[in-house]
Amino acid sequence: MDWETLEKQCADCTACPLHKTRTNCVFGVGNRNAELMLVGEAPGEQEDLSGTPFVGRAGQLLDKFLLAVGIPRENVYIANILKCRPPQNRDPQPDEEDACIGYLREQVRLIRPRVIVCLGRVSAMRLIKPDFRITKEHGEWFEKGSYLMTAVYHPAYLLRDPRKKEDMLTDMKRIREKLEEMREKEA
Repeated sequence: MDWETLEKQCADCTACPLHKTRTNCVFGVGNRNAELMLVGEAPGEQEDLSGTPFVGRAGQLLDKFLLAVGIPRENVYIANILKCRPPQNRDPQPDEEDACIGYLREQVRLIRPRVIVCLGRVSAMRLIKPDFRITKEHGEWFEKGSYLMTAVYHPAYLLRDPRKKEDMLTDMKRIREKLEEMREKEA
């Protein structure tokens, strides 16, 4: 499947009730040849309005962390598990994730990133392992198939608990270092 077909299928999706309340399908954005893919759980209000992931306050904070470690946002691809906003930004329900996960899998297949970073607990529990504990396992590396994966705190969580920002900065530096290390091995 190509990008155009995938994006159209996603925009026309009615597989779960969330399509009834969305303003926009929030497909994903960024470099379609990215080494680094960031995956959140679901769009929020600003994302639903714009059709672009991570553009609200949490997205602005994410941009600051990317900038701080020298990773330009335009070099990464950013998506969510869900492509439609859950009411009141509640956590995605398992049936909603199941209805939407195929789109994310296809995005990963098309991009073939070196590293996938889960933004937050919900994404990590779906993509890395069901019992993932973000406070204990953030920044740890996992191999899933041909992908190297890690999870960091969700930027929205950092807005609520700024004490975790130092951990986030450390994790983001490690992600940059891991990408550099992978490039050096190929050189």
